[in-house]
Amino acid sequence: MAYEEYKQVLEKELESITEELKTVGRINPANSQDWEPTEGEHSVENPAEPGEQADHIEEFEERTAILKELETRWNEVKTALERIDNNTYGTCEVCGEEIQKERLDANPAAQTCSKHMN
Repeated sequence: MAYEEYKQVLEKELESITEELKTVGRINPANSQDWEPTEGEHSVENPAEPGEQADHIEEFEERTAILKELETRWNEVKTALERIDNNTYGTCEVCGEEIQKERLDANPAAQTCSKHMN
């Protein structure tokens, strides 16, 4: 099966996810495979003011949740691109069978066949 079309789709998705990640975080300087949330634009002018502290914490938690979801997909896409480079793409990691084209069309980063997707 030709995987060049999936590679192009995955590369575009990786670029898009990376740009989204940059809006809520940055790459961890100690680990280039890890993203960490940034503080955001909301600053606490009066640290003694509980309302401002609560707003700051809430914004940071929201950014963290968004970052975790995006980072999970970023890692899935990177893994899929590595599998293409290693000629293991399109093979179920559980049973070794070929992943159905329909499944790859729906999720180009799929690592398992439909039978083992959960």
